[in-house]
Amino acid sequence: MGVRFLDYLAPFCAVLPEISKPERKIAFKEKVLWTAITLFIFLVCCQVPLFGIMSSDSADPLYWIRVIIASNRGTLMELGISPIVTSGMIMQLLAGAKLLEVGDSPKDRAVFNGAQKLFGMIITLGQSTVYVMTGMYGDPADLGAGICLLIVIQLFCAGLIVLLLDELLQKGYGLGSGISLFIATNICETIVWKAFSPTTINTGRGTEFEGAIIALFHLMATRNDKVRALREAFYRQNLPNLMSLFATAFVFGIVIYFQGFRVDLPIKSARYRGQYSTYPIKLFYTSNIPIILQSALVSNLYVISQMLATRFSGNLLINLLGTWSTADGSARSYPTSGLCYYLSPPETLGHVAEDPVHAAVYVAFMLGSCAYFSKTWIDVSGSSAKDVAKQLKDQQMVMRGHREKSMVHELNRYIPTAAAFGGLCIGALSVLADFLGAIGSGTGILLAVTIIYQYFEIFVKEQQELGGMGTLLF
Repeated sequence: MGVRFLDYLAPFCAVLPEISKPERKIAFKEKVLWTAITLFIFLVCCQVPLFGIMSSDSADPLYWIRVIIASNRGTLMELGISPIVTSGMIMQLLAGAKLLEVGDSPKDRAVFNGAQKLFGMIITLGQSTVYVMTGMYGDPADLGAGICLLIVIQLFCAGLIVLLLDELLQKGYGLGSGISLFIATNICETIVWKAFSPTTINTGRGTEFEGAIIALFHLMATRNDKVRALREAFYRQNLPNLMSLFATAFVFGIVIYFQGFRVDLPIKSARYRGQYSTYPIKLFYTSNIPIILQSALVSNLYVISQMLATRFSGNLLINLLGTWSTADGSARSYPTSGLCYYLSPPETLGHVAEDPVHAAVYVAFMLGSCAYFSKTWIDVSGSSAKDVAKQLKDQQMVMRGHREKSMVHELNRYIPTAAAFGGLCIGALSVLADFLGAIGSGTGILLAVTIIYQYFEIFVKEQQELGGMGTLLF
């Protein structure tokens, strides 16, 4: 049944826009150039406003996860990478539940990837239509059918551009993946802005700068009581402060430290005697995939909950899913009860003490979902014990002290455990960052660090292959 379903999708996948694989090895400098061009296009789309919108000043249903899904409100990048990640999550869950049977052949993998792209386009069209029809850009009756259609077309075309840019990098023309690049850029931009923002805000205690570091110098220069000024710079509420900045740096350091944890399995060549090597299995075996998929799940739940709460306010079932309030003088909307409330992070340690049940449910959800997504991802992504054993066999490598047939059994002792425990650690570090009040949310920090570390590893690997100065970077 599963294979037949993919076969039904194959004719549709054949007509989708596609980036062809490079016919030659792409030079490192050329990869850097294509990566820079991809990033430039993304940043331009982040600044181009949607044509025809009347207002985007209402409560923002995506406030909590805009940083993570690389989204910018009121622009072509309104949807960010949400459609790609959501389609990936759906396909992964279907394959993990054995509702879709994905074979090991290149044809099956190609159809699976094509189906994922097709669902990504359908989700882009669906999200665009829902955003417009629920009044996110103004009352549809006031906008008119023509403008509503134009906004949907703009969002769909931008979503298609994101899909193709991601495919461009993943096919080998650039470094890493588009999803990772866009997320890291958005999160780093947020951190730098909240540290050095020159925007002034009237807080009732006088005018203050938004940026934590600029605010420190401003407070020290303008306040007579220097001790109080310093305390305010470290602990001020509702604006970025130095403690948030230090918490962010602290979490960066912890994640980089954990990146070094791995088990090296001894392998040897089956063809040449005396040729030995190791196969590393990292603690973060699935890298940041668990947190990306978990973010996609929560973001879609938040959007659905807020839109239903707006349309069917007071309904018991809708209230069980989540009730929402808007902060005074802000476009930020936050959950106050229901399922969405318990799945949202407590903002400070003080909130943890006020509602320990909320904190306990949130921690359990984060750890459980990240471990589950990490465990199931290895079967879909071609990184399970069976896939690794096949790769080693194709390279004519075997594990020392084991025959070819026993390699899968031996790898199964390490890979599923590393995937599940690594996902658990990713979830725990994200919770820690949230409780410490790190800038950009715990999930955002985790994503930024793991992605930056991935790019560091890619850079070092490329330099070593070129025989450059890669060895000096360690």
